[in-house]
Amino acid sequence: MSPKNPLETIYFINLPEDYKFSDAAMQIDASIPLPVQRKVKGDPNDFDMNDIAPEQVLAGILTVLAYDSHNEHQDYYRSIITKAKPNIKKELTEAAILKTKNEDWELAEELFITIRGIDPEDKAVILNLALFLDQRAESHRRAGLTDEADAYDNDALEYYKEAMNAEPAIPDAFFNAGFFYLKQHDFHEAKGAFETYLALTCDAKDEDMDENAKYKQERAQEIVDRISNENMDDAAFAKAYKLISTGKEQEGLDQILSYISSNPKVWNAWFLMGWGLRRLRRYSDAQKAFEQALTCGGDSNSDTYNELAICFMEQDNIAEAKKALIKALAISPEDTKIISNLGFICLKEGNRPEAQKYFTAVLEYNPNDAIAVSELAKLESSEN
Repeated sequence: MSPKNPLETIYFINLPEDYKFSDAAMQIDASIPLPVQRKVKGDPNDFDMNDIAPEQVLAGILTVLAYDSHNEHQDYYRSIITKAKPNIKKELTEAAILKTKNEDWELAEELFITIRGIDPEDKAVILNLALFLDQRAESHRRAGLTDEADAYDNDALEYYKEAMNAEPAIPDAFFNAGFFYLKQHDFHEAKGAFETYLALTCDAKDEDMDENAKYKQERAQEIVDRISNENMDDAAFAKAYKLISTGKEQEGLDQILSYISSNPKVWNAWFLMGWGLRRLRRYSDAQKAFEQALTCGGDSNSDTYNELAICFMEQDNIAEAKKALIKALAISPEDTKIISNLGFICLKEGNRPEAQKYFTAVLEYNPNDAIAVSELAKLESSEN
């Protein structure tokens, strides 16, 4: 969000009792000051009561609900906004989801925070915030902004936990949290989340479920079975990921080797080994691990090919790196990290115009991709 305090954009006034917000002609408590959103121009101390539009008051109320949770008049403000705009939550939620799909992160966040301010007890709002932060983290990680992505992941996890603690239980909180844990390679927690989802939905009758509900049950069961059959919730696996992701690669590799000795056909384990070796710059060994992951089932995962391509690039095997990236792109055609890596391949080949096309394509998906912006700037400056 903008670093400016949103509360600085409002001021408080006391309206006359006969002031009307809408056709509902709600009764106003003249003793309670109401927040008013400043106009773009004008002095807040120099106004005519008749010039204040109801929309300014409603916008001011939304700002207070979103950013001043300790305001003593919050319940009163909520009663005004819900009476004046009965569908406000639905409208703002639809707008927030649309902004999230368009990766307009700042505005989407403001909308979700505002929705939470309107109804802080609605745990579905908490789940939407978790999903929003989850997607934002994924977008930043694709753009190479790892630190920012990790921070959003941490926030998403807290919201997922809050949503999973809701009473009554929200089945979708567990379903979506399961996929979040999968991305974190925390298969123990993922399995538990999906098992809880299945337990919460097991009494649903087939005739009462739509195709999406049936798919979710089948998908959850499939993941639980795979984690169990491949022993992916083994403590050594979880510990290995945590060690590698926190910079203790060699300790993590020792853990994953222990796991692989008993589970040699689990592609995720070979991928994790390759990832640890790649972080240690042991590119030849990492390449072999990723190739083993491909033979064990990782050939349907674009990250396996992308990581393999990085290993080839670091060994100056540009031809094989390009082949791997093309396969990765076929699986995930909108993954900006793959598109960006193809741009770097073109640079190594000396094909600057093609590299420029790839980096420009990255910005079409993510206009804030720092790597693409930087590389395009270099290319443009070298032409002048």
